[in-house]
Amino acid sequence: MPLINVYLRQGTTAEHRRNVSLGIHSAMVDVLKVPQDDQFHVFHEVSPDNFQMQPVVFGLRRSERAMFVQISVNHRTAEQKAELFRVIVDRLRLFADVPEEDVLMMINETARENWWAAGRVVNPATGYDERMNDAPTGAGATG
Repeated sequence: MPLINVYLRQGTTAEHRRNVSLGIHSAMVDVLKVPQDDQFHVFHEVSPDNFQMQPVVFGLRRSERAMFVQISVNHRTAEQKAELFRVIVDRLRLFADVPEEDVLMMINETARENWWAAGRVVNPATGYDERMNDAPTGAGATG
């Protein structure tokens, strides 16, 4: 049950936000194998005065369309997170025409026991939602 918060400047369209959501969610389904109906995205449009960012960050020019994507999810391997970042950037470019340099991301990992929603059933062997057929198994699987 990942929770996605997307922070961007005021003035985007509902269609743009839907396309951003579609790009992020399709990456979550493909890379982390979250169930298709496991989608919780919250968009925060803030005034330009409340979105302070240098125009050049890490040597790359960022536009006024830059967004910050914050992902709260159970523990994932470094390889899974790197792949997720790569695929999200690709999908945001494809679905929402967001250039790579305008995507800034962060993952907050939480313990699997910190998530709850009515109807959610966790497979005790994997720590993942029981509907995740491709979830990792074994000692390294923590949710």
